[in-house]
Amino acid sequence: MTVRTDTQGSVTAVYKVSGMSCGHCEGAVSGEISELPGVDSVKAVATTGEVTVVSAAPLDEEAVRAAVDEAGFELVGPA
Repeated sequence: MTVRTDTQGSVTAVYKVSGMSCGHCEGAVSGEISELPGVDSVKAVATTGEVTVVSAAPLDEEAVRAAVDEAGFELVGPA
């Protein structure tokens, strides 16, 4: 995943997720990840398979993997 920290201290991470094909898929992945503690925003894009997450601190990758799995998709690695 690509991780970037901005001047306000927020962390932006980009993950690659397989299996998303529509807006419903994007919503399912975004909804599960947004429930993780510290997450400020999530943007999933089915056409690229990328999920961008802005959080207060770096997220545990296994927690993100579990959230993506709960939505029915697979976290395949860094974007």
